[in-house]
Amino acid sequence: MQEVILGNLDLFLFLLFVVIGYSCGTIAEKRHYKSIINREKELIKLMLVNAEGRFADGAVHESFLVSGSMVVSNDYFKRLLAILRNFFGGRVKAYESLIDRARREAILRMKEEAKSKGAHMIVNLRLETSTIGRSANKKNSVGSIEALAYGTAVVMNRP
Repeated sequence: MQEVILGNLDLFLFLLFVVIGYSCGTIAEKRHYKSIINREKELIKLMLVNAEGRFADGAVHESFLVSGSMVVSNDYFKRLLAILRNFFGGRVKAYESLIDRARREAILRMKEEAKSKGAHMIVNLRLETSTIGRSANKKNSVGSIEALAYGTAVVMNRP
């Protein structure tokens, strides 16, 4: 038994590191989602619409641009699983969660900026996503995702 283990030590170490890396990445992703959900609950009352705002004369005290940006990278082990998924076809859940986390975090950062400046709502929300990094221009390869959320924060005149 010891001969088998010692003879295949490289393979065992590789598999051990794959399991550890995948587990650490999964734990980090779950923590990030938990943070996103808690912050979304805190900011639920700050209205956000993707339509252009039309307000009565004198209703708006101030308006200004707010934005939030997030760059997130997929870990190596999920990228390895995504490569296998591309080979066999089907949904690439690792990339779906990557984009979801980036967009939600960018919106939260935008809302936090608006709230800190006293805004009552954000109108005309726009979202942009792009791939960045060394592998951004390679076909079927995602290095990191940048999500940018921006809109017009509105401070209303309240009696």
